[in-house]
Amino acid sequence: MGNLLYIIAVILVIAWLIGFIGYGIGGIIHVLLVIAVIVILLRIIRGK
Repeated sequence: MGNLLYIIAVILVIAWLIGFIGYGIGGIIHVLLVIAVIVILLRIIRGK
């Protein structure tokens, strides 16, 4: 499950970068970025 969360977080960060460059759906992309950062921080805190 941890690997899946990490993969999702990476995908969300990439989606944010694409959205940031394209300025298409900026609000949604920024929400996804926040979720991705939270998932990465949880993974680091848990030490996995």
